[in-house]
Parts: sequence; C-alpha cells; structure tokens
Amino acid sequence: VTLAALAVTFTSYLALLVGLRAAPPVWLDLVRSYGRGRLSELWHVRARGALPYVMAGLQIAAPAAFLGALVGEFTGAERGLGLLVIRALRELDAPATWGLATVAAGVTVASHAAIAAVGRRLSAEPPLILAAAPGRREGPLPVLAALALGFILWAGAMEAAGLSPFFAKRPWDVWAFLFTGPEAVAHRAELARALAQTLRVAVPGYLAGLLAGAGLAALVILAPRAEGAVLPVAVALRAIPIVTTAPLLVLALGRGPAGTVTIVAVMIFFPTLVACLQGMRQTPRAVLDLFESYSAGRGARLLHAQLPAMLPAFFASARMAVPAAILAATTAEWLATGTGLGALMAVTASTSAYGMLWSATLVIALAACLAWGALGLLERAVLSRTAAEQLA
Repeated sequence: VTLAALAVTFTSYLALLVGLRAAPPVWLDLVRSYGRGRLSELWHVRARGALPYVMAGLQIAAPAAFLGALVGEFTGAERGLGLLVIRALRELDAPATWGLATVAAGVTVASHAAIAAVGRRLSAEPPLILAAAPGRREGPLPVLAALALGFILWAGAMEAAGLSPFFAKRPWDVWAFLFTGPEAVAHRAELARALAQTLRVAVPGYLAGLLAGAGLAALVILAPRAEGAVLPVAVALRAIPIVTTAPLLVLALGRGPAGTVTIVAVMIFFPTLVACLQGMRQTPRAVLDLFESYSAGRGARLLHAQLPAMLPAFFASARMAVPAAILAATTAEWLATGTGLGALMAVTASTSAYGMLWSATLVIALAACLAWGALGLLERAVLSRTAAEQLA
C-alpha cells in the first residue's frame, strides 16, 4: 500500500499544482474585488479550474499505483500478481509472463478509461482568458532548508526507531564513508563510475520519452481519430511491469545502451503523452475561435496556440519523469545489464555493504534534485514568456 501511494503522490501533486496555478489572474482579481480571501479564491476559482489537470494526473497515477503494488509484492507477498510474475520469471515460463503482463495491462487500461470518463463528466469548459501575471523568484534558501530538513528527518527517524548503525546508516556515516574514511577516495571513484554509466542511458531515454510523448500528443490533436488507437497502446506499455519487460527488451536489443534507453523511454512517454494532451486541450476556446475566424489550419493552431498552452503541462510531466527515468534505468541495470548504480546497489545489498548502498541511494537522490533544479531554471525562463501565471 505504501509503495502504491508513493507512486501516486508525486504525480498527483504536480498535476494539481499546475492546475491551481492555471487560474486567470483577472478571475482572482474579481474574487478579491468582492472582499473574499484566499479560501474563496481556492474554492471558487482555482479548484474548479484545476479539475482537468487533476483528472489527467489521476490517469497518469493509475498505472503507477498498480506498478507500485506489483513491486511491493516482489519483496515477499503471499499472493498477488507480483508473486506470480516472480514465479514465472524464475521458471522461465514465457507464456505465463506475457499472460500476467496482459492482465496487468488490461486492468490499468480499464482504470485509465474509467477515470477519463469521470473527467469528461466533471470537467467544465477551459478558461476563456489566460492573462499573464508577474512571476515570483525564489532564492536558494528554500532548497537548502529542504535539504537540511531531509537530513534531520533521516537521522531522527533512525535514532527514534533505534535501528542498528550496521545497516541503518546515518548522514554522518555516509559522510565518513565518502570523505573522511580510509578508503573514501576508492569509494567515490566507484560511485562516480557507476553514476556515469547510469546517466549515459537515463538521459537519452529521458529525452526520447519526452519527445515521443509530446509528439504523439500533437499527432492526436492533429488527427483526433488516432486517439482511439494511440492511448490504449500507450497505457498498455506503461502498465506492463518493468521487471518483466526489462529482461525481454535487453535480450531483444542487446546488453548495450539501446535496451536500457528503450526501457527508460517507455516508462516516460506515457505520462508525458497524457499531460501534454490535456495541456493542449486546455487552450482557450476564444483563442481557437480567433484562429478559425482567419481560416487557420490545424497546423497553425497547433503551433501558435496549442503548443504554448501545453508548456506548463509539459514541464510538469518533465519533472515527473526525472525519478521515473532513474528508476527505470537502475531497474534495468539490476535485472539485465549488470552495470551502473542499479547493479552496484543490488550487489552491495546482497553482500551487506551498507555504506556503499546508502551512499548510492544518496547519490541518486542528489542527482534527481539537481535535475529538478535545472528543469526549474529552464521552466522559469520559458514560462515567463508563455504562461507567467505558473510562476506566481
């Protein structure tokens, strides 16, 4: 349950945040002109305007929740599809493996369709006006405070639970392992080598997944009839457990970078497709009517109206994809390629080398935070021109 919840929380948070910030400033000014406060603003304007984005987030979260439950069952459940998948893989039972993957895909396709149907019934028309609002810059202090709080919670949780320092390393243990210990130089070199191997496949797969998702979303907008063929396949690919697809793709494409890059791209393109599709569908009706009054074609509407409207959702999906790309790459390394941080963590866990295991976990977390920060800078630069209300 916890793993399924963690798989859903991050995507739902980002989708809701983008939706709440998408409210036109003129509507908020109207609420304030009647002397209403932030709660009225939230309930009457922001919450209702965010509903389409929330439903898109739930559509992304449905396969993620199912996958999270399967991963939880891999660790020792007594029943469930995850247990059956592990048994099929151990016994090299290919028909059972693909049969279970098909069942998992069917369940998530059905849940995706059900959420989409609910969203169509609940969602109102998109805003008529999207006016710009001055953005607000944040300094490095909130980021540093968040990191400090994370380390405090890490150490506090270990101490409060009374866990043995042998396997539950504290921040100062990791610091000694990497910087002040007798073999710290060798430890840093091993981690750096593994990180470089993981990034060589995670970054290209991440970019390929983003481009594939945004490109398919544009195709669906240009040819709406293609949606019925594209979305079910996209949901099915996202729903098939990565522990079953990773070894098969690596066997088909080889143990080189191509297989792992493909796995990362497959994990990422579905959330990007859903988010970008929803973002383009939130293009103001008045803007589209203006293009139609000039007899503009679908290509012109896409380029000059729908793609700019998509950008907040695209950047939200890009942020969602950062941990997904690292997860996909390290899982493929663990199950199939035997290289990178994924393999290093699997080996150190099996040999009780907990110092290296915790250090690798911290390196992954910091790499994700750095990627998040770089995306934030790029997002701010782009949205300051196209959707400044997202920066307020």
